[in-house]
Amino acid sequence: MAMKSLSFLAVLSLLALTIPLVVSSDPSPLQDFCIGVNTPANGVFVNGKFCKDPKLATADDFFFAGLHNARAVTNAVGSNVTAVNVNNLPGLNTLGISLVRIDYGVKGQNPPHTHPRATEILVLQEGTLLVGFVSSNGDGNRLFTKTLSKGDVFVFPEGLIHFQFNVGRSPAVAFAALSSQNPGVITIANTVFGSNPPINPNVLSRAFLLDPKVVMDLQNKF
Repeated sequence: MAMKSLSFLAVLSLLALTIPLVVSSDPSPLQDFCIGVNTPANGVFVNGKFCKDPKLATADDFFFAGLHNARAVTNAVGSNVTAVNVNNLPGLNTLGISLVRIDYGVKGQNPPHTHPRATEILVLQEGTLLVGFVSSNGDGNRLFTKTLSKGDVFVFPEGLIHFQFNVGRSPAVAFAALSSQNPGVITIANTVFGSNPPINPNVLSRAFLLDPKVVMDLQNKF
């Protein structure tokens, strides 16, 4: 009897350790939907938003228009990311998914970045892209890369640094789905060299094996 009790306790302990590992970035909803609103009136706070009364939900809460329209590309990196997430499509709240359209100018890129809360799956609609991601330190920082043509699909695992670069002779367009209602984005160069307040140049100088003056010049650019 004592052995059975010990076995039962061992199973419970194992479950307690493993269950958190299978929980996704966004918790599963416990109702059909939870329309995100920013005011607490008659609402319940879930996943960073207050839930609208379900009886007041309309089709517009689940609708976003105009993603077929090309976006102007005017910034230094040569791309324009249009996000459709819980902040502009409130019906996504608690559903654990979002979408982006990415327009790339010629030689434009979506520079190295990471999504702390989401895996991304990208499909190329027009153009030619060089895409890739780098594995974690424990895996040896291996680069996984492909050149995509129209209709090709590539996956970027959650949390890993990845990029896209237009290697074609014309603008490119891609759409990507992400496994979070609000995946977040950390652009590596902006984060490291453009933090507020700035990181001490001596720290970055040692980390990147650069002269502190070079680091300060990079910080001035971001």
